[in-house]
Amino acid sequence: MAVGAAGGLNTVFKTICNPGDEVIVSRPYFMEYRSYTGNHGAKITEVDALPDFNLDIDGIAAALSPKTAAVLINSPNNPTGRIYPEKTIAALAALLREHGGKTGRMPYLVSDEPYREIAYNVQVPPVLCTYPESIVVSSYSKSLSLPGERIGYIAVNPAIGCKDDVMNGLIYATRILGYVNAPALMQRIVAELTDARVDVAVYAGRRSAFTAILDEAGIEYAAPEGAFYLFCKVPPRKNKNEPNDDLTFVNHLKRYLILGVPGAGFGRPGWLRFAYCVDEKIIRASASSFKKAMQDW
Repeated sequence: MAVGAAGGLNTVFKTICNPGDEVIVSRPYFMEYRSYTGNHGAKITEVDALPDFNLDIDGIAAALSPKTAAVLINSPNNPTGRIYPEKTIAALAALLREHGGKTGRMPYLVSDEPYREIAYNVQVPPVLCTYPESIVVSSYSKSLSLPGERIGYIAVNPAIGCKDDVMNGLIYATRILGYVNAPALMQRIVAELTDARVDVAVYAGRRSAFTAILDEAGIEYAAPEGAFYLFCKVPPRKNKNEPNDDLTFVNHLKRYLILGVPGAGFGRPGWLRFAYCVDEKIIRASASSFKKAMQDW
């Protein structure tokens, strides 16, 4: 058990990374990954996603090196909502096997999956049955709608190499990072809720409401297959001589009480992220503000 997915990822990287190691991520990615790896002497190696935000297997292949400790994926993805298909996961696993055979070091495949239960009629392919050197980190904060309670888990493939060392490392890292253990009360609570699931229909309704507003406002976005985010392109300005970057647009939207996150924070300038984990009434009430904001952009 872990102190949320963030605590779980820090525990994993403390266990598997040596100073100077590299962890490959697909860009755009959750901005705190850079800190999670940097906390333990490793660094992020960014590989641009494909135009549809699927993993670029060829790009990852070019980024692999003898210092690659892991490839970190996030599906459904934050910020894009993309779910990586089974074919993509299989291709990644084959690539890592080939690289490990050549270098003598098998990179770990670390899958960050807090949004696994929030998927819109799309299967989220598992990784543990695809690649032996795989580790899944997740959190109940999304699947049970318990934000802030800091309870999650790390699941290690039983076939992983040096299993005892990995497991002992995870246990010891949890202690020395200061968690000691995941909150005992929440461990007891989630033990009674292993079959409970979030009502995905609620998020699907919010997604439909939000995309309709964005369509009407003329803001392009990547259609999310999971999670509760919309990753949107910064629209062109009427006056081409004025700034047209993501930070400028986010600040412009604030004037209309609309909050977004600049895409540059996820490694993808020119985009921004909205979250729709709010009441649907609030989303629908924002339609006039989006319309006015675009008229003045």
